[in-house]
Amino acid sequence: MRTRFILIQTSHAGNVGAAARAMKTMGFGDLVLVAPRWANVLRREETIQRASGALDVLANARIVETLDEALDGVTHLCATAMVPRDFGPPTRTPREHLEPLAQEEGQHVAFLFGSERFGMRNEDVYRCHVALSIPTDPSFGSLNLGAAIQVIAYEWRLALGGYAVRDATAPLQAADAQAVAGMLDHWERSLVQIGFLDPEAPKKLMPRLQQLFNRAQPTPEEIHILRGIAKAMADAARKTPSPVREDPSP
Repeated sequence: MRTRFILIQTSHAGNVGAAARAMKTMGFGDLVLVAPRWANVLRREETIQRASGALDVLANARIVETLDEALDGVTHLCATAMVPRDFGPPTRTPREHLEPLAQEEGQHVAFLFGSERFGMRNEDVYRCHVALSIPTDPSFGSLNLGAAIQVIAYEWRLALGGYAVRDATAPLQAADAQAVAGMLDHWERSLVQIGFLDPEAPKKLMPRLQQLFNRAQPTPEEIHILRGIAKAMADAARKTPSPVREDPSP
């Protein structure tokens, strides 16, 4: 599915960089600027800094004078308009509209974003098949341009199938039953030493601890920590002096 992001009369250079970054994180690279405020916006320092490494998107971006030029080859237009209008395309949430759109073959989709100062002109919205509205707090629906592009890019990527989530940490390996049993034996001896467990009346303390650690599925490293705690308890008990008993004899 070919995808283009079109920014109309962008006034802040940083937002162009933010747009490039938002697009690249979701795997898109076709960026077109229509009559931006700065002719050299793609080379401005603020643009490059806000792009945060998405320099290939900036390098391939095009600047054109009219929306007609930006729409070359596009077959499906999506406006991003927050202001209600009494006439125009239907208003839908991104997810509501994009999920079925992603199932259509051969479409060349474009997302249009208006100026930060003026939004989208009515005549530009009228050319679109839909007006996408991001569900926001009704009392404060103002989104930064870069943030709006990120939301739309994410929703479109999700509709197209998305990317697999990679684990940020290595998968945990639970300690084996023998290691858990050894740790519990260590804890039992230490609990007796500190006076928490009465070996003559143990009740169900150790079986309950067994069940607790079965649910927790501690790793070998965590077993090592728990045995260290048991050792520290026993060491502390040995260092604590026994209370001195008074001699009852006269």
